[in-house]
Amino acid sequence: MNLHLTGQHLVITPAIRDYVIAKLDRVTRHFDHVIDVNVVLSVDKLRQKIEANLHVRGKDIHCECIDADMYAAIDSLADKLDRAVVKHKEMLIASRHDAVHKRDPAALSREAAE
Repeated sequence: MNLHLTGQHLVITPAIRDYVIAKLDRVTRHFDHVIDVNVVLSVDKLRQKIEANLHVRGKDIHCECIDADMYAAIDSLADKLDRAVVKHKEMLIASRHDAVHKRDPAALSREAAE
């Protein structure tokens, strides 16, 4: 996984970098086919905004979060990304199973008999 951190009106400290990496590790535990992650941290007066673009094969997932505290924004962004990645993974698995049933109609009758 390639990680690109960018700060707008913000200096990215090693503590923030380590915190973002630790939170994004949860996403890669659920779905290990993440190719690239672009994270933009920005500050505008009292708004701490964090955006992430997650590139997986066949789809780009975008999430953003705004909070008064940067660490709280990182936490909620990690939650949003995690939910989006799990949803994408479930859709991949469901479409894979649907394709098997469409090709082999006998599989449906075998499952119904069980």
